[in-house]
Amino acid sequence: MVTTPAVLAHGVGGRQDLPISLTQLVVAAALTLVVTFLALGLLWREPRLDRDATGGRPVPDLLARIVDAPALRWVLRGLGLLVAGWFCLGLLGAPDTADNPTAGALYVLLWVGLVPASLLLGPVWRLVNPLRTAYLLVSLALRRDPARGVRTLPPRLGLWPAAVALFAFVWLELVAPDRATLPVITAWLTGYALLMLAGAALFGSTWFDRADPFEVHSALVGRLAPIGRAADGVLVWRNPLDGIAGLRPRPGLVAVVVVLLGSTMFDSLSNAPVWLRFVQENGLPPAVTGTAGLLLVIAAVALAYLAATGAAARIGRTAAEPVPVRRLPAELAHSIVPIAVGYLVAHYYSLLILEGQRTIALYSDPLDTGADWLGTAGWQPHTGLVTPSGVATLQITLIIVGHLLGTLLAHDRALYLFPRARAVAGQLPLLALMVAYTVAGLLLLYAG
Repeated sequence: MVTTPAVLAHGVGGRQDLPISLTQLVVAAALTLVVTFLALGLLWREPRLDRDATGGRPVPDLLARIVDAPALRWVLRGLGLLVAGWFCLGLLGAPDTADNPTAGALYVLLWVGLVPASLLLGPVWRLVNPLRTAYLLVSLALRRDPARGVRTLPPRLGLWPAAVALFAFVWLELVAPDRATLPVITAWLTGYALLMLAGAALFGSTWFDRADPFEVHSALVGRLAPIGRAADGVLVWRNPLDGIAGLRPRPGLVAVVVVLLGSTMFDSLSNAPVWLRFVQENGLPPAVTGTAGLLLVIAAVALAYLAATGAAARIGRTAAEPVPVRRLPAELAHSIVPIAVGYLVAHYYSLLILEGQRTIALYSDPLDTGADWLGTAGWQPHTGLVTPSGVATLQITLIIVGHLLGTLLAHDRALYLFPRARAVAGQLPLLALMVAYTVAGLLLLYAG
């Protein structure tokens, strides 16, 4: 990701900071997945995860009343509008310099910061989304039901609008020329806001659930939060794996998770010396090369996933209990979410810590007039949490843990979908996929 010239690099770890050689690391990670797969085959013989979201321990009544209180929801909506207004000060009223905090707010605090926030609290963006709030206020002023639009959103669209919008954002973040400048950011955000509000006016507030890239991103990651809602709407403490296992298949879900994972892998590739040389020497505009590279990496991730799930369906099904090949990718899409989350956090951890602090400091003077409205203008980024060896170790751990969780989720779902005698054999293509993703992720992350 490139924001302003002063933005710090993604990570401070590299090959020289690994506790073992890169080759040893890749082999050890692959063997860890294989051993885990064998252990699951021997010890985990029945589906155990709560696919229907019926379990969980209800939170204390007081906490449930606070969380569900209308007053708190309006406070959060108001906070979202306030922060959006503060963001617009830098976007619309400040000079386009390296000290403008807009790029850091969009690419770091919002996009990257949304991951840990959603992991802890659930789908938080839905509560603070300023566009959803603006639409709600207009609907209330017009005495309209915000859930009802002029037309009904076709169910077959599913999450495809969000997948397209998500690709548009990662293209802006990773490829667009001058993507840290205010005119480019303003143009993209204007188009995004108009599309979201027009869609909501046409289809009702459900449009945000299906089309807003930040809401869908937050909702997917929030499935791994320790707090959530059971199928009956009760607020519960839950096993995070139960939360993600309850993710229902729908059109476009596979596209969303593939774009998340593939775009982050492309970001690692784009920082590799071999890619940088290729961009400089091929004679094409960097935006053309970058767009082609982004599409190819996402396509490679998608093709590998579809090939593995297709093979799994053919191996695992029987004549008596066939599993449609076309159904399996959506059924197993939830297993890719922890992989994508692990890779996102690993890849952007140091960026969030260092550039996040710098962006907050700059927002004490959003108009660049020398003011210190928040008292943070003098902040210097604290680097104690981003030592090279510490970042390298964290990156390794997160990538491997993400793939282990993905293997476990795929195993549990395979036991639900396939006859027991075929379940383990049906997972062999999925194991190969997890190993391939792990190896590719580690090689790309340390490609420099």
